[in-house]
Amino acid sequence: MPRTIDKKLITGLIFIILISLSACDKENTLLPSDIDFKQEMRIFVQEISAYSKVINPNFVIIPQNGAEIVSATGDDTGTPEMAYINAIDGIGQEDLFYGYNADDQATPSADTEWISGFLNMAKNNGPVKIMVTDYCSTQSKMDNSYTVNNTNDFISFAADHRALDNIPDYPAQIYNENVDIITNLQDAKNFLYLINPDNEYATKQEFVDAVKNTNYDFIIMDFFFAGEEFTANQITQLKQKANGGERLLICYMSIGEIEDYRYYWQSDWKVGNPLFIENEDPNWEGNYYVRYWETDWKNIIFGNDNSYLKKILDARFNGVYLDIIDAFEYFEGQ
Repeated sequence: MPRTIDKKLITGLIFIILISLSACDKENTLLPSDIDFKQEMRIFVQEISAYSKVINPNFVIIPQNGAEIVSATGDDTGTPEMAYINAIDGIGQEDLFYGYNADDQATPSADTEWISGFLNMAKNNGPVKIMVTDYCSTQSKMDNSYTVNNTNDFISFAADHRALDNIPDYPAQIYNENVDIITNLQDAKNFLYLINPDNEYATKQEFVDAVKNTNYDFIIMDFFFAGEEFTANQITQLKQKANGGERLLICYMSIGEIEDYRYYWQSDWKVGNPLFIENEDPNWEGNYYVRYWETDWKNIIFGNDNSYLKKILDARFNGVYLDIIDAFEYFEGQ
């Protein structure tokens, strides 16, 4: 007589197996307990700098935000991290005087002072150029942003769109506009930060023509326009000021988050697959925190002919603007 199978027993076994598999998956995604997230970001930036400067010794490295990693202790009284400071040419800082809590609102003085301590530490142990992007649209606040940044020996850009998708109409004359030939970041007196041009411009050439008609000392822009690369001729055009002066062209690249609209994204990727993809950034749809210390992620960013950074170098940009340096805050909070 055939043996009767206990359906309740089978159901129970299946449940136990599923729970075990779930636990294994969870364990596989746990963060290392001994990792120093600030130091891993320092190492990442230093590796990017070393790789790029072998190819182009004059290539400019500018990390944005996360300025506290210039200090060994993460506070403004700590010892300067000279290996990191020596690897960079500038620091980009958002919201220093306007925009920290809300656009067009003054940043609390305590936050300004805290961040400024790290920026000055880098500047005083550099040379490291400090460039501030304040988010304000009231003309008096834009004026004040330029003035107070200049007083602190920082160059600045008062962005009237948080999306960084336009050339502001105000001020009518660029702050500290000049006819200088800019081949060194330290000589720059102003800049334009415009990384989402397809929001405002219909074509690549329309964007190029708009920027060509300005006299900013350097431009921070994206590698792509609506998913398309700029031509070599367009890159050359963008490096020329309207008044004939030469300027720097700096390419934006996020290294602390992965973006699902970039060329490197694969259709089957999701949170946890590959392992370096973390949760989605709640403030930016399609952007995911990334385990930036993982080799597989680093290989996407630099170190080989198919990497993002090699594309930027090959396109003859003068430097790279590294975003989401402060991703260490996300992991420290886990």
